[in-house]
Amino acid sequence: MKREKEINQAILEITMKIRTEYPELIKYLSEMPVTIPDVENPEMTIKVLSDYHESLVNIIEKYISSHK
Repeated sequence: MKREKEINQAILEITMKIRTEYPELIKYLSEMPVTIPDVENPEMTIKVLSDYHESLVNIIEKYISSHK
């Protein structure tokens, strides 16, 4: 399993890719549950970070497949 630092780096890279290559998707980043936690002090575990990264990947993949 990846370490927290590696996952954070991957999140940063895919977020930058969205901002530069798919700016029309930026509005969806702020709507994701991990960015709007429903608790006051959410715990950011490796699982939470991995799930967030995977959701970013899925956003791009779905967008690409629907805009070919």
